[in-house]
Amino acid sequence: MSFYESVWIARQDLSAQQVEQLADELTEVVKSNGGDVAKRENWGLRNLAYKIKKNRKGHYVLMNLDAPAAAVSELERVMRFNEDVLRYLTVKVKELDPEPSAVLQNRGRDDRRGGRDGDRGRDRDRGPRRDRDGDRGERREQRAGE
Repeated sequence: MSFYESVWIARQDLSAQQVEQLADELTEVVKSNGGDVAKRENWGLRNLAYKIKKNRKGHYVLMNLDAPAAAVSELERVMRFNEDVLRYLTVKVKELDPEPSAVLQNRGRDDRRGGRDGDRGRDRDRGPRRDRDGDRGERREQRAGE
């Protein structure tokens, strides 16, 4: 059997419980065709790069598969006809990584750091520093050098 990584995106209006149920159904499709799902990660509701079928967000799910090619093609066929699945991508890999994916590792780091801005929050709103004349510091230095 071969190893695969499959990532699929479910519609934004599904609840987390419905996404888990859909993932269970897709796992059963793989198992019924002689494969196994080694790891399943729910990445949660995330923004899409562009609208897909009027959705701006989607529930992302990663599945690591140890399955024959027939099981993967059946999984993709089921996802193609399921209207709750917006997009899917399955890639063949040499080996499966048992560690948490980079998406889950980065999510933990952002929580500890306090978001994307870090400790820049207050300075960001003020704009560039200006002196009494309203000029930026580098312009004042350029005038002095002239």
